[in-house]
Amino acid sequence: MTTDSRNAATHAAHGAPPLPEARGPLSAAVRTALLHAPPPEDLPAAGAADPFGEDLQLALYLAYELHYRGFAGVDEAWEWQPDLLRLRAALEDRFLGALREAVPGGADVTGELDALLVEPLDAPGVSHHLRSRGTWGQLREYLAHRSLYQLKEADPQAWLIPRLTGQAKASLVAVEFDEFGAGHGDRVHARLFAEAMAGAGLDPGYGRYVDRAPAETLATVNLMSLLGLHRSLRGAMAGHFATLEITSSPGARRLARALERLGAEPRCVRFFTEHIEADAVHEQLMRRDVIGGFLAQEPEQAPAVVFGIQATGYLDARWSERLLGAWAADRPSLRLPLCDG
Repeated sequence: MTTDSRNAATHAAHGAPPLPEARGPLSAAVRTALLHAPPPEDLPAAGAADPFGEDLQLALYLAYELHYRGFAGVDEAWEWQPDLLRLRAALEDRFLGALREAVPGGADVTGELDALLVEPLDAPGVSHHLRSRGTWGQLREYLAHRSLYQLKEADPQAWLIPRLTGQAKASLVAVEFDEFGAGHGDRVHARLFAEAMAGAGLDPGYGRYVDRAPAETLATVNLMSLLGLHRSLRGAMAGHFATLEITSSPGARRLARALERLGAEPRCVRFFTEHIEADAVHEQLMRRDVIGGFLAQEPEQAPAVVFGIQATGYLDARWSERLLGAWAADRPSLRLPLCDG
């Protein structure tokens, strides 16, 4: 990869993205309001919107992104605008309530973490499919889906740092330090993913594929923001982050093999090979020091940790069904097909 192309991928990933198109009355109202300086006209109520549907998930995504890069042409004062925060709280209540109804709950943290290490034999996931028989087009779709999170990898989880103390905090920071390149800007995982996208002929710009991403993809990213922004959900965020780190290494290995099988450029593979060893180490830090240390200080948080693990798994299963179902029917898994590349 040349210096010029690497710099182009980096600069593209830094800019604020354009506002995505609305998908219903909630997202339309938020989008319209964001194009004007606060205060807004009256925003709608959450009503009976589908908590996992396109409209509510996009409206939540729009509200959350104001805490990250924002959107081109949107006044930064919107980040803490009271009317928008009230609407966001109502949307969060519907989303969180639906998640609590969808998962079994419990307080057996060890059992939940152990289960994450068991490879499914009867229901292989997206990375299994891509490793064995995925096409180049499907791999490009996978990268587009994941870009909504990977281009800000570990940013939502950083909100957990001030909510921990002692060894739990120190170990979490050690994990985050690796995610952010261990002090080297060219090794920041978000940058590596932008380079992988560029190598696959995709636009590496931050948020460029939001319009194409379905609700199932938005929900996996919204969960991170929801858990990270609320101190009351710190236990669930710890469970969520542990889930990502424990399951990441095997999946990264499968995806690296898929890319190698299809003759991808080395820069496409590097992001995944970087995660194979790093996340194997992170698994132990998260389980023993972060989760263990946190629960030693706050044992009453065990049900919250379990909820974070289960909610992450539930939304990931919905996302996997979306992709695998579309590919089995020979359809694009995105809302809009990708251009050839």
